[in-house]
Amino acid sequence: MAYREILYVVEDRVATVTLNRPERLNAWTPVMGEEVRDAMRCAADDDAVRVIVLTGAGRGFCAGADMKTLSALSAGKAAGAPQAAEVAPAVPPPFDREAPADFATRYSYFPAVPKPILAAVNGPCAGLGLVFALYCDLRFAAPEAEFTTAFARRGLIAEHGISWTLPTLIGLSGALDLLLSARKVDAAEAYRLRLVDRLAEPGALIATVNAYARELADMVSPRSMRVMKRQLWDARSQTLAEAIAVGDREMRASFKSEDFREGVAHFVEKRKPAFSGR
Repeated sequence: MAYREILYVVEDRVATVTLNRPERLNAWTPVMGEEVRDAMRCAADDDAVRVIVLTGAGRGFCAGADMKTLSALSAGKAAGAPQAAEVAPAVPPPFDREAPADFATRYSYFPAVPKPILAAVNGPCAGLGLVFALYCDLRFAAPEAEFTTAFARRGLIAEHGISWTLPTLIGLSGALDLLLSARKVDAAEAYRLRLVDRLAEPGALIATVNAYARELADMVSPRSMRVMKRQLWDARSQTLAEAIAVGDREMRASFKSEDFREGVAHFVEKRKPAFSGR
């Protein structure tokens, strides 16, 4: 696919997906959604990629759904409004047909991507942009980043699973505060709330994210990352006993893997690992 609204670059085994509508603070469109999904498919299928970074071009991460789309939904069939298929395209097939149904909807597929996804939040992150940031596995923020749910101030509700992801990260009352008020949260408060996992120094966001991504790519078993990511996301809907049973099964499989043999060998031989992902 030739991309119009994102950029896709692979370097040092890290795939960077950049939302690329800087003049609109990377506001989300159906085209952007299709392109991000395609890029995630490319990264998932590429053995040369071990980690994925999602960020925004210019001074914003993603300002939420593009107002043209929201205006069209509000106005119905107003003159000049986008066609219905453009506003709400058909629901795509599951990203991974073996993943739980929770991770098979239009926007909840990030947990089904078998590689870690790191959000590099470089500026405003609102509405649907926040939804996607929360579906990433880890979130890094620049000091100038701002977060808002936005929905309540547009007459909307807690959309696309944020009623599940947000309280999972910051608790029920914290999630109610951010959803009901739709107030803006700066990067420092977001870090205190655990809405983001790392707060970068000024001007160092991409360097910080890339350093972490390269450490994962160079020093960690891709197979281990793939299995552990699935374990942790699936465990949210499992009992403790079910999670233990899965862990026991996956541990037995790990003992038979090439990455386990390499993990022991590189430690004993005191050298850099050469994991294959198998």
